[in-house]
Amino acid sequence: MRDKPKAPLEILIADDHSVVRKGLRSILESNKGWKVCAEAANGRDAVTKAQLFKPDIAILDIGMPELNGLEATRQIREVSPRTEILILSAHGSEKVAREIVEAGGLGYLVKEDADTDLLAAVESLGRHKPYFTSKIMSWTAREWRRGHRETPRSILTPREREVTQLLAEGKSNKEVAAALQISVKTAETHRANIMMKLNLHSITELVHYAIRNEIVHT
Repeated sequence: MRDKPKAPLEILIADDHSVVRKGLRSILESNKGWKVCAEAANGRDAVTKAQLFKPDIAILDIGMPELNGLEATRQIREVSPRTEILILSAHGSEKVAREIVEAGGLGYLVKEDADTDLLAAVESLGRHKPYFTSKIMSWTAREWRRGHRETPRSILTPREREVTQLLAEGKSNKEVAAALQISVKTAETHRANIMMKLNLHSITELVHYAIRNEIVHT
């Protein structure tokens, strides 16, 4: 009796640069057992596509507009729990590695290593095993969970982190409310709570905080 053929590994790619998405798709689809089922140009669209397609793996750029890769990871884990998430970043750091694990991601790859390591990373996540970029390979997901500490980012609720990104991107309270489908008054309340929790006193300080914590990227 013949074995039942394995279903293709379905992958979602999310990056705000079309040339990056094209390059990633080319690398991924060189493996005949893998299929790119959807692409997204920002974090919010990535969450929507993940909920719709339920991919096996989502590859997310950490610095996407509207909703960054870390916040998109948290939301994708809610709408599609079986989806494993690989974060791509321009830089490798211990801080980012820990935040990826805290958000529910299983992999972390520096973009300059994508040509050589992307296939290995996806293969590892396809077996539900973590994969960390070679620069920080020793920092495993298990170690980060065991050594969990509260970070400034974790002080905020998921909704407050969304509002923080939108405000830091220059959106007004009214535009934040429209983007998140909440009232302007609720958006103003979130803004006030964020400023109080972080001890910030101006939007300029909020922008600097968002850049330092990689909520937005310059």
